[in-house]
Amino acid sequence: MTATLPATTPPAGAGTGAASRPAAHRAPRQPGRARRVLLDTPRKLWALLLGLLALSVAWGVIGGLVANQHAAAADSLASVNARLTFDSRHMYQSIADADATITAAFLASPTPPLRLLQRYEKDLATAHDNLSELQSAEGNPAMGPALASLGAGLSAYSGYVAEATAEYADDHPLTGGSFLQVASEEAHLTLLPAANDVFTKENAQLNAASGQATGYPTIIGLLILAVVTGIALYLAQRWLYRRTNRVFSPGLALASVVLFGSVVWLLAAFSGARSDLDRGIGHGSAPAQNLALASIGVQQIRGDSVLNVISRSGNASFSDDFAKTRKNVDTWLSEAASAQDTGQGSNGAALVAAAQRDTTAWYTANSRVYSLGMSGNYAGERALVVGSVPGNTVTGYNALEGDLSAALKADQDVFSSAVASGADALDPLTGGIAAASLLMVLGCGWAITRRLAEYR
Repeated sequence: MTATLPATTPPAGAGTGAASRPAAHRAPRQPGRARRVLLDTPRKLWALLLGLLALSVAWGVIGGLVANQHAAAADSLASVNARLTFDSRHMYQSIADADATITAAFLASPTPPLRLLQRYEKDLATAHDNLSELQSAEGNPAMGPALASLGAGLSAYSGYVAEATAEYADDHPLTGGSFLQVASEEAHLTLLPAANDVFTKENAQLNAASGQATGYPTIIGLLILAVVTGIALYLAQRWLYRRTNRVFSPGLALASVVLFGSVVWLLAAFSGARSDLDRGIGHGSAPAQNLALASIGVQQIRGDSVLNVISRSGNASFSDDFAKTRKNVDTWLSEAASAQDTGQGSNGAALVAAAQRDTTAWYTANSRVYSLGMSGNYAGERALVVGSVPGNTVTGYNALEGDLSAALKADQDVFSSAVASGADALDPLTGGIAAASLLMVLGCGWAITRRLAEYR
């Protein structure tokens, strides 16, 4: 038989106690959990506050550094780089014009015209002044050799010209091997290549400064920080709404509006500055560089024609150089014409077009010069180069130089105006972003500390 245990009857009231026991055990947990929530929420609020403050300060610090970097590059572009580029270009042109002017002056008459001598002296003084500016301000060691070569070369060149002056005063004829030809060779073989080297490197630095002022990478990084900060502000407001049932947090809303406004200002200022700086480089500096090269090419053609008369060699070397330089001048003028600013008030395009028209007759006159030289007609060649006979090269040269100088000034004005406008757009950004960061810090602090006060 199987033993069975007797059934037991629970005591009266036991069922009620057993049924209520789980509830009795659960009840004490509710106050403990509430206390933990009350203790945990302030810690989360403090963490939230510190995180928002860190992002707000980061926006001010990083944003200020980025804005300052772009503004400093734009300011440098407008002042230092633009001035040094102008000095190098002006020095290059002055050396080329000095050589063309002095050789023509000695060839024109036993008593060189005073205006040509004064022009030569002015060109030489300008070249020395520009060189001094470049040497005192230059921070690129790569330019040291070229600047040193220019300093020594200018002294040697002026010495050769002084020897040529004494030689000419003693009635020595200007022929091949004279001091004047040696001076011109010094200009063409030493001075002009060194000046071109400095000119090219200064333009490269100008373009590099423009790239620093308008580059995207740092701006993109700053925008990523702004997006992260904006998301953090949104999530903070959402969390506060769920924990406190407050639909609106004025402090966090203020921080969000300030962040959005500063981002919009940053983008607007950067876009405007980039547009201005690109215009300054593309429609000011770039065509001015081509016009400077064209002007130097014109001066080289002029100087070569004078030297050809002096040397009386009758060979085709100067004629070949003329054909090559002529093509280069046409290319530079064409590129300058296509890059001219077409805005109201700019007459650069008309001046370049005038220079292009003037080259036609001047090229024809120079071709006749070399034809006469090749045929041994040195008197006719000399008359066309330094005389006032119909179809001479002097008239066309002066007209061309006038057009190119005026066009250069017009492009320089476009560059200066555009770059100054771009720099002005970027300059206030650093202080503006710092002020925005401070307002964000105050807004976040106001919003979170008010909630913290409720737990005291």
